[in-house]
Amino acid sequence: MAGADGTTHRNWLHRARGHFNTMVLLNSNGYTSDRYGSIPWVYGLGAREAFVGKQENVFPGLKKFTDSHQDWLFGFFSYELKNQLEKLSSKNPDHTGWPLCHFFRPQVLIMPEPEGIRIGTLPGHPVFSDPDRVFDMLRKAKPFPQCPNNPVNIQARVDKVRYLKQLKAIKEHIQAGDVYEMNYCIEFFAEDAGIDPVMAYDALNNVSKTPFSCFYTMDQKYLMCASPERFMRKQGTRLISQPIKGTSARGASCKEDMRLRRELFDDPKERSENVMIVDLVRNDLSRTAVKDSVRVEELFGIYPFKQVNQMISTVTSKLHPDCHYLDAVEKAFPMGSMTGAPKYRAMQLIDAFEDSCRGLYSGAVGYISPEKNFDFNVVIRSIVYNEKNRYLSYMAGSAITIGSDPEREYEESLLKAGAMGRVLGKE
Repeated sequence: MAGADGTTHRNWLHRARGHFNTMVLLNSNGYTSDRYGSIPWVYGLGAREAFVGKQENVFPGLKKFTDSHQDWLFGFFSYELKNQLEKLSSKNPDHTGWPLCHFFRPQVLIMPEPEGIRIGTLPGHPVFSDPDRVFDMLRKAKPFPQCPNNPVNIQARVDKVRYLKQLKAIKEHIQAGDVYEMNYCIEFFAEDAGIDPVMAYDALNNVSKTPFSCFYTMDQKYLMCASPERFMRKQGTRLISQPIKGTSARGASCKEDMRLRRELFDDPKERSENVMIVDLVRNDLSRTAVKDSVRVEELFGIYPFKQVNQMISTVTSKLHPDCHYLDAVEKAFPMGSMTGAPKYRAMQLIDAFEDSCRGLYSGAVGYISPEKNFDFNVVIRSIVYNEKNRYLSYMAGSAITIGSDPEREYEESLLKAGAMGRVLGKE
């Protein structure tokens, strides 16, 4: 049981979905290259207590909520939370309907242990207050047929002609010195879409296994995420951030793949993008760090994933004793890898040039442990689905610098969007 595979997770998610309106699976997919990881997978089922951030002052309320519960908590931050952290606004309509923030204390916690699984429950639920009943539910979970989702009519919010026009205008801002780098994303969407979210997550996870995969649902809204990127982890007083900037396709053979990795490592444009964001992350972490504790532990690390090779750097710091543990998130959110540098101006231009509200995309999902450690991903390579209005969305993008080739950036965005498109029958 401790080594739960994809089939097990699919069956458990299907079974649990029939009983809980709120639930999350965080799944590392067995990635051993993540030396900062600690949990192979974990389920939080049912919201015993929850904090939903919809209006102003999310972080003070969230800090009060998390401080009052010495237990496992799961949740997310929407990208649109930026409008509270800075003097920003978003003009684009929101079709997916996620709140700015959501954290919950689960009724049931399931996680692996060396000799099996741990099932923790809280009293008060008529059925699932007893770990034996939870185990019985999982044990009786029958295999579900591996049938694909019905293909949905995926449309591009921004066609290639508009994309190239937008990049030309963005590069003019870069040339004028407004920003050095800006992350520009485009949306792919479907209206009147009917999918099975569990099957979509299972298919996405099979196509693109990543260390920060997750399935999240609340109020008939679903996130199916295959993220390779960590936003921030807290271990004791230590903070770890691992921004990704730099992408290449995988090779058809080991020889070709090694050549593509070397080319990615040596690419001056990709290095330039990466080091700009590393500098931004260093600055973000310094806002809550003990003096002189910010370190770049790895620069330009090349890591292979099923679909792509990624350039990942690692920045660490020591949290100042006068800071609340969530101050580290508040002062660094949203993550620099999804905004640009300088961050504030980049976010202004993102709102001006993008045609879609990002919502949960470019946000973060993760957990807070009873010891007030945490780990949050970056919500990328993800499908977002609102079952009530039948709206489905996924986004992809890239970092734009003065050296960007518009055609190449467009192809990179399509490469990143490819896994979601294949899952939904677009390709």
